[in-house]
Amino acid sequence: MSGMETAAAGFAVLFLLLVARIPVGIAMIAVGTLGFASVVSFDAALSILSISPFRTLTTEGFILVSLFILMGELATKSGLSAELFRAGNAWFGHFRGGLAMATIAASGGFAAICGSSVATAATMTKVALPEMRRYRYSDRLATGAIAAGGTLGILIPPSVVLAVYGILTEQDIGKLFMAGILPGLIAIVFYLAAVRFSVWRDPDAGPVAAPAGWRERFAALRGVWAIAAVFAGIIGGMFFGVFTPSEAAAIGVVLTLLIGILRRRLDAANIVRAVKTAIQLSASIFLILIGSYIFGFFLAVTQAPQGIAAAVAGLPLPPYGVLAIMLVLYLLLGCVLDTLAMLVLTVPITFPIAMNLGFDPIWFGIIIVMTIELGLITPPIGMNVFVIRSVAQDVSLATVFKGALPFVAVDILRLAVLAAFPALTLFLPDIAR
Repeated sequence: MSGMETAAAGFAVLFLLLVARIPVGIAMIAVGTLGFASVVSFDAALSILSISPFRTLTTEGFILVSLFILMGELATKSGLSAELFRAGNAWFGHFRGGLAMATIAASGGFAAICGSSVATAATMTKVALPEMRRYRYSDRLATGAIAAGGTLGILIPPSVVLAVYGILTEQDIGKLFMAGILPGLIAIVFYLAAVRFSVWRDPDAGPVAAPAGWRERFAALRGVWAIAAVFAGIIGGMFFGVFTPSEAAAIGVVLTLLIGILRRRLDAANIVRAVKTAIQLSASIFLILIGSYIFGFFLAVTQAPQGIAAAVAGLPLPPYGVLAIMLVLYLLLGCVLDTLAMLVLTVPITFPIAMNLGFDPIWFGIIIVMTIELGLITPPIGMNVFVIRSVAQDVSLATVFKGALPFVAVDILRLAVLAAFPALTLFLPDIAR
């Protein structure tokens, strides 16, 4: 077989293994090793198999991933999400649909110290859904707002997915984090607009909650100083070049730990649970990354990425036409693949194409991550939807997916705006030291 045919066969086998519910990392290791052996030799494949775990676990950038995961777990155990929701409720609750808006705002704040979409969705389901039900919000609007708000965890820094993209493509993770800020804020504004549209169409979906006085509103803001301090410390330090992203992650862990202890929210048992969960999540991510390296070696020897890049470059389409095709493919893949799996599988192919077309690598990363976001709230996988369903078991999957539709619509609009105006994404990275 030709190199392209061998790569296609490898992808076909990989997808069959994923359909059979084989863990992504193990499937990529198996296909990558056997595929490399078929092209080069079995001894060479065993050599790749032996060095890839060492290479992954000793890469300095991967320390950042584990530390940000730990920071998110400590923040969750500290109950910071509840304080964010109370503050959002105080400022937005008196509007129709205000509790859904508060959920979006709180999700954005929690994403700024969590970095995980799934964790954000799970946490906000426990915090916000009971309150919205108390005011007789429709389950469709309530769960749709939570599902959409959860996607902010993948974009607003610190983002684990952006960090992985930076490692895979050898891009500056600090600049990627800077680039995610404005698109993340735009996402919050668009989501708030989606809530307003939903309650305009169906006023009963989001009744008005009890109004809060000005004193109560400002008092509620005092509860979110901790999140602001951690976010300012991490992002500000990177922006002004005081410390590296890995150092920022370590500082974030220390700040979150100290805040939780000083507020008497973190005891020894909660700290141990947070560490155990972070280790489990890190191990699962590292397994996927080890698999991506091995599968990447297999693709490299087939020269399929170079062949695809050359073929795409030869298409009678402008660069943005090719980008549109790639984004559509990402949307389709997002319906059936896990977020991180989709990233590590596709970036070795799409990144060279984007570079050949002259796109900025930082901007391309943000655009791809935003597109991947949609996979978190679209059927049939919709990881955030399944997380919400696991917490609120009396809500059907169909209800959550229908509730997420307005947010999917504004996400597509946001994607178009940021694709058309790259300066919105690159403004902060360009002025950062």
